[in-house]
Amino acid sequence: MSDIRLDGKVVIVTGASQGLGRTMAVGLAGAGARLVITSIDGPRLAEAAAEIAGDEGEGRALAIEADITERSDCERVLEHTLATFGGLHVLVNNARRLHRGHPSASGPFWQADHEYWRSAINTNVGGSFLMAHTMTPHMIEQGWGRIVNISTNIHQFQRANASPYGVSKAAIEAETMIWSKDLEGTGVTVNTLLPGGSCDTGVPGRTGRPGQKLLPPAVMVAPIIWLASDLSDGVTGGRYIGKDWDTNLAAAQAAEGARDLPPFRVPD
Repeated sequence: MSDIRLDGKVVIVTGASQGLGRTMAVGLAGAGARLVITSIDGPRLAEAAAEIAGDEGEGRALAIEADITERSDCERVLEHTLATFGGLHVLVNNARRLHRGHPSASGPFWQADHEYWRSAINTNVGGSFLMAHTMTPHMIEQGWGRIVNISTNIHQFQRANASPYGVSKAAIEAETMIWSKDLEGTGVTVNTLLPGGSCDTGVPGRTGRPGQKLLPPAVMVAPIIWLASDLSDGVTGGRYIGKDWDTNLAAAQAAEGARDLPPFRVPD
């Protein structure tokens, strides 16, 4: 567990009703942050908020049922965040759409249902853009902010039958690289974080790659706390792998060990 404190920080985590999003939200709250958690799954979102309240006390988490593909919902999240907590410092773009078992989730691209494809891209890529587009001006105005885009292993970008999910995550990583350059000199940083393998998130039918064990979702907690903190000032455009974060090291050393090469490299 990280000993970094986030007291005074307000963090939005999308897709926080279960899985990695919920684990990160609980961990961030444990480090002292106040949380705004969003999802389209209202009942599970309420359970996540209750878990944070049980661990950290009432008033530490605001649950907002919202569809991040709708601009009006993103604006509503910002309005309620500022009205409730008086600020915003960190956005964690974690929400995704991946219907396991759907024929279009694991087949060749030419057999995909175009509505499923559109829905996945609209959520995973468009939703991340809309949330960042809505929240970033506030961060720029205050001269400090964090955007963390949650991604997946590079092999998903190129293995057979991995679209639209792999396509969407490759696009999100490109968003990190482009946005980090757009925001140079503003005090707002953009980085990518991924677990480094399949995680045991309690989703039925979830299995790792052959010969690999599922990772605990907690591998995301220490790096997301560091990325949300003042200790990561000036660190932008990076790609960090949760399972490679050594919690026995000082944060700066752990971050260096967990930093990966960018997925798309352009010759100088």
